[in-house]
Amino acid sequence: MMTGPLNLITDVPGILVGNAADERLASGVTVALFEEPAVASGLVLGGAPANRDAGCLEPEMAVEQVNAIVLSGGSGFGLDAASGVQAWLRERGIGIQVGRMRVPVVPEAICFDLLNGGDKEWGRYPPYRELAYEAVERAAPDFALGTAGAGHGATTVNLKGGLGSASLVTPSGYTIGALVVVNAIGSAVIGDGPHFWAAPYEEDAEFGGLGWPHAITPEMRRLAWKGGPQPGTTIGLIATDAHLSKGMAKRLAIAAHLGLAKALNLSHALFDGDTIFSAATGRKRMHDPAHHVIEICAAATNCMARAIARGVHAATALPFAGALPAWADKFAGPRVS
Repeated sequence: MMTGPLNLITDVPGILVGNAADERLASGVTVALFEEPAVASGLVLGGAPANRDAGCLEPEMAVEQVNAIVLSGGSGFGLDAASGVQAWLRERGIGIQVGRMRVPVVPEAICFDLLNGGDKEWGRYPPYRELAYEAVERAAPDFALGTAGAGHGATTVNLKGGLGSASLVTPSGYTIGALVVVNAIGSAVIGDGPHFWAAPYEEDAEFGGLGWPHAITPEMRRLAWKGGPQPGTTIGLIATDAHLSKGMAKRLAIAAHLGLAKALNLSHALFDGDTIFSAATGRKRMHDPAHHVIEICAAATNCMARAIARGVHAATALPFAGALPAWADKFAGPRVS
């Protein structure tokens, strides 16, 4: 397999992504905008999720397509972000026709970044609605990774987290793209680093080209997670240009969650909100559906793992006392074997 030209989720035709963040707040929003309505589903496997319109994505529910997916910081306060995207879409007459009204469908998931050192005294209403409007205004094929958008305030247990993305083209010619906010309760690196758990799936040294260490010792496998009141959440979107049913889009989300298990130690915990949305733009028909769905889901697993590593690899530390270091702060020098 090979990556798409940008190695971003926007290599999937019909998807644009926009970021907006507030440096003082140390939080932000990322919006995946569909140029045409996309078949979508999703899956929540974390024990402490917060989301909006996720229920309508279940295969038995009536809504078949969505207009955008929002990933936001801010914990429950960040759920305002979807309203900003809805406002932008409504101004353009985009949404499901319901009588004389159009209702944009904008599912959202949030991550907990309230204890990262930023100024959260925003007054009566949180700023996420306006940040989301700004993010969707910026939606484009190219966008920043790392400390950007909804990944601006993200952290892992031992390093700064961030916004990651990656793409793959399958042997049958379908494009897969992943977009993820790595705010994990655990770690994306083996032990104290620099090697990533996702190393076997790396393409073209996209997160350092270090591979795995010569041996993974018991100490490197030691379990560590964010303690106290600080939950962790990895939220994302996996997308393809294949023509999938809503049920098969659900299978795509299931497969992408395995990417979390490959790239993080640990995921899907009690204080996680781990949530993956899935979408199919339907630009390419499948001539051998069973074979192609298996192929697409296998690619999605590895693509999501790579996106997680890229999000941590690209991050920069927050400018606050006691902030976690970025991967680059510790390991951007000569390669370590």
